[in-house]
Amino acid sequence: MLIVQKYGGTSVGSLERIENVARRVAKARDEGKDLVVVVSAMSGETNKLIEYAHHFSKNPSRREMDILLSSGERVTASLLAIALQEMGYDAIAMTGRQAGIRTDGVHTYARIEAIDTSAIEKQIDAGRIVIVAGFQGINEHGEVTTLGRGGSDLSAVALAGALKADACEIYSDVDGIYTTDPRIEPRARKLETISYDEMLELSSLGAKVLQNRSVELAKKMGVKIIARSSFSDDPGTIITEEDEGMEAVVVSGIALDKNQARVSLRDVVDRPGIASEIFNKLAREQINVDMIIQNASKDGTTNLGFTVPQSELEQAKAALEGFSEDIGGADYDEQICKVSIVGVGMKSHSGVAAKAFSTLAANNINIEMISTSEIKISMVIDEKYGELAVRSLHEAYQLDK
Repeated sequence: MLIVQKYGGTSVGSLERIENVARRVAKARDEGKDLVVVVSAMSGETNKLIEYAHHFSKNPSRREMDILLSSGERVTASLLAIALQEMGYDAIAMTGRQAGIRTDGVHTYARIEAIDTSAIEKQIDAGRIVIVAGFQGINEHGEVTTLGRGGSDLSAVALAGALKADACEIYSDVDGIYTTDPRIEPRARKLETISYDEMLELSSLGAKVLQNRSVELAKKMGVKIIARSSFSDDPGTIITEEDEGMEAVVVSGIALDKNQARVSLRDVVDRPGIASEIFNKLAREQINVDMIIQNASKDGTTNLGFTVPQSELEQAKAALEGFSEDIGGADYDEQICKVSIVGVGMKSHSGVAAKAFSTLAANNINIEMISTSEIKISMVIDEKYGELAVRSLHEAYQLDK
């Protein structure tokens, strides 16, 4: 049996925690499992490296940032391999490059294009535990690239798919997927299973347990993910294909995303192609646009509003400067958040949106923007009401039951 395990930053946040991970890996090895272990940088390490770079430059080269940031995972991988070797286990650490992870050429936010598993398979056949530095790969020119925040999840799922592993276990400081963040709502309940689509929505909407791109890839490659805690032996939550039992549950979870900013463009010249030009420019700058609202045209102009991650707002402002002749003015609001309800059961149940809107209204919470899909409803509200909205909706849908 081949298992890919991934350990996040908190799981390897200190030398003692790396030892704890080594014992967990050793236990799985003793059970007869072949193992590929993907690790993140020690918690806080990536932020520290970013601060170092910003000491010298407000806008450091993305290429140099990739070389800098990829070092954090390499440190963890080598330390874990050393710890396992000292315990008597044959382990070897590999960089993303050595593990055969090939990406496109986008620095700091690369996408995996292919994986040559031959080097890893050779080590597995030799009886070794393979430790891979997550979050990184190389492009066709041999340049180091990184996969963006949470990229170690993506590394693990991609390797699990390429190696045809039996499962991909994602270890963090939480013991599974909950109906909402237990720090906001103590009555949140852990889910035994959740569908890829529900998990993808929750990940995209602010749930921090799994990176959304990794869930999308897991669905595409048919990789069974198990979200578990590295600090307990609880079984965790299985992320897998949707089944009929999942549709019986109207709402599976509620997510809150505070990393949101609203951009409001006033008096935009209403001509064919203007929206395409604006959003293509944002796309070229790798800015993720979420909700979009456009008002009806009046006197040859229109108002256009959309949301972007708060962390990308300055980039969005810079990108919009090129449209000064087409835009009358722009307002930016960082004091917003997005609260979302998710569930595959929405496809077969009515009144879900009405209950959400009436619940927020009963708590005097104004909804500024709304976005829906087949299995989710997202609402932009004032940031100060975010946690109240989560608790109110959690109770309204009886998710603690």
